[in-house]
Amino acid sequence: MTNALIGPRTPDHLTAQLAAAGTVLTADVLDAIDAIVAPGTDLAPHEKHDTPPALLDPSLRRR
Repeated sequence: MTNALIGPRTPDHLTAQLAAAGTVLTADVLDAIDAIVAPGTDLAPHEKHDTPPALLDPSLRRR
């Protein structure tokens, strides 16, 4: 297993992430994303240790 950094790596990266904190994606944008990459698509199955509840219950994906 490799060590992965989680979160911002520089102050500029943090600033960019905080600027997007209030972004809300509309249902049509989420549907378009789902059409490109289906919910539950695992891009790194060798790193999978659990299944997030939102992948088991579609109603949890959008609040």
